[in-house]
Amino acid sequence: MIYALGGLSFIFVMTTLGSATVFLFKDEISNTIQTIFLGFAAGIMIAASIFGLILPSLEASNPFGFPSWVPTSIGFLTGVFIIFILDKIVPHLHPNINKKEGISSPMKRTSLLITAVTLHNIPEGMAVGLSFSLAAQNPNNPILLTSAIGLAIGIGIQNFPEGAAVSLPLRREGLSSKKSFILGSLSGIVEPIFGMITVLVTSNSIAIMPWLLSAAAGAMMYVVIEELIPDAHLGDGSDLGTISVLIGFVLMMILDVSLG
Repeated sequence: MIYALGGLSFIFVMTTLGSATVFLFKDEISNTIQTIFLGFAAGIMIAASIFGLILPSLEASNPFGFPSWVPTSIGFLTGVFIIFILDKIVPHLHPNINKKEGISSPMKRTSLLITAVTLHNIPEGMAVGLSFSLAAQNPNNPILLTSAIGLAIGIGIQNFPEGAAVSLPLRREGLSSKKSFILGSLSGIVEPIFGMITVLVTSNSIAIMPWLLSAAAGAMMYVVIEELIPDAHLGDGSDLGTISVLIGFVLMMILDVSLG
């Protein structure tokens, strides 16, 4: 519980630090920086899904007597489906393409911006919580704990640009820098909340861990493929976006392997 609380607090602090960039940029952040931020976050989330969630899901499936790919595949697709449905139902706005999604709503643009990132932060918090829960269920395997710590570090790193992706658009919408910072920071509060709920709920649920781990991976991968990578390739920075994705992937892979 202590490690989980520490890891989840770290990813929230990184969101807060990212939101603080609103005090550094008086004008709109350049497309180049946005491309780097988005691509880097996408790369980290892809690697985190594979090394921190899918592979542990496959390993955790072995003792239950059926092919390991069964719960991992079903869980992965379930996570994709859940986020897909939420993406179609929950009203939100993507600032980079200025596109509203979900059911029609009278919500203000600022509320829609916050909702978009908050919606996507939920599976990230659950992923970190699940990793620490799996480590707690296997105290004789210290690799799982270090892997959970690596996942928290990786998610935290990508939360920095994610925090900026909330506060900066809010500033452009006319909010003060202080209010944009506070709202940007609070958009990440769902991560420690859902992360700790996940730890508490799954602490004794060994049988469903493979399904939950892969579901969190599917939810994260949907966000990456549906939004982060396409947004990182808008305009003339497609090559830079691709490079940023690859760098983010390699960094997360190094973190997982070196700590694990």
